[in-house]
Amino acid sequence: MTPTARTAPATLTHRFADAVPEMAVAWRADVPPAPALLVLDDALATELGLDPAFLRTPVGLAFLTGAALPDGAQPVAQAYAGHQFGGYNPRLGDGRALLLGELTAPDGTIHDLHLKGSGPTPFARGGDGYAAVGPMLREYVVSEAMHALGIPTTRALAVVATGRDVVREQILPGAVLVRTASSHLRVGSVVFANATGDRVVLERLVDHAIERHDPETAAAAPTDRARALLDVVIARQADLIARWMLVGFVHGVMNTDNMTLSGETIDYGPCAFMDAFDSGAVFSSIDRQGRYAYGNQPGIGEWNLARLAEALLPLLADDTDAAISVAQDALDAYRPAYNAAWSAGIRAKLGLGAAHEGRDEDAVPSLVSDLFDLLAFARADYTLFFRHLATAARGDTDPLRDLVADPGPLDLWLARWLALAPDPEAMDRVNPLYIPRNHLVEEALAAASDTGDLSLLHRLTDAVRSPFTARPGLERYAEPAPDAFGPYVTYCGT
Repeated sequence: MTPTARTAPATLTHRFADAVPEMAVAWRADVPPAPALLVLDDALATELGLDPAFLRTPVGLAFLTGAALPDGAQPVAQAYAGHQFGGYNPRLGDGRALLLGELTAPDGTIHDLHLKGSGPTPFARGGDGYAAVGPMLREYVVSEAMHALGIPTTRALAVVATGRDVVREQILPGAVLVRTASSHLRVGSVVFANATGDRVVLERLVDHAIERHDPETAAAAPTDRARALLDVVIARQADLIARWMLVGFVHGVMNTDNMTLSGETIDYGPCAFMDAFDSGAVFSSIDRQGRYAYGNQPGIGEWNLARLAEALLPLLADDTDAAISVAQDALDAYRPAYNAAWSAGIRAKLGLGAAHEGRDEDAVPSLVSDLFDLLAFARADYTLFFRHLATAARGDTDPLRDLVADPGPLDLWLARWLALAPDPEAMDRVNPLYIPRNHLVEEALAAASDTGDLSLLHRLTDAVRSPFTARPGLERYAEPAPDAFGPYVTYCGT
């Protein structure tokens, strides 16, 4: 079934497949036996130039699941490598995913349209290629929250139930996630291209990445383009990871195949937001050594970027030693960039942002250091602590003091902070009240998977789409998990 020109929802180009055919395997999605739309982001669809009403029709569902595509579409499974928990795997790729193609939005921006859970591909490595309803809805709600928080992210356009059972530890209902991104190019993509041993493939991938994300550098010489790409990816990732840290987000699986060149967050498998502050917070069931713990994320980002630099060495200079020097010079910018982004962000969270610039420069570093010592000792709820700080700045310290068992050290710290005249209105604009708290996510996913009840998911999604504005009736969405919830563990969904 192919949509006619009248009903075709979009033109899907195949820029990636044309640029690097060595990294694209032509493939088709498995046709779901009984597709049913679970969630659709109408606003995102409209931004992309898609008609939400059409997408709800049978032909629209066929488009969303890859069963029926516009004429000229050439869906492919993308090849990439990856360092998984530090170990190199030379051939990963889209094992259960598919790039349907690229579409151009009404504003001229280009977006990948990508499926997750659409069936096995040649990269499946023995997996069944499918996905369950719960993990796909998790990606939908968490990526919506990240977008609302102003954190660069891939977006979930829709989740479609397939009517196919998926066998994991138990039999689960299957689903396909329809994901959009400015591209799905990853650090692992560059590593794979370099590993082919074909310099031309690596050059074409770099050119394609620049065309997609940084066209202003396209006219530069090959060595300059490679350095420009490395510089901008380092800057983007430094800023992205600082943003994660500022909201207490733990990605959970920072492998090099999950680090984008665009600086967008990708892959919401074993991810979570912290409740109580803990620099060692780990939620992934498979991260037994804590490699990807909350506090390790900045360092892992730097490690991943070093793998990108290694893969680009053949293009950075003709001489190996010179190329290494260029790469190291680029990597040296990561820590200052991360520190600058995090420092600006934490000052904003404390109400000591732009209006205080140039003031209190000696007082703030020790104030911040002592604050995080206090948070770690008190195990205070990270999100609520910063939110209630604004209330304290307005004169009411009781909600904040209620978060800690011994308010004595907090009172001493508050006196120092209040003396700097923090801006509570500015704080409310950057400190969220509503995040996808883990117990609420699990409650919503269980209802959707077990009984098909999506009401809790819709309510949660509605809350996190406006994270900074308190609204009546959403009080439970701002509360920490009850003690009975216990330690939280997440799974990758495969």
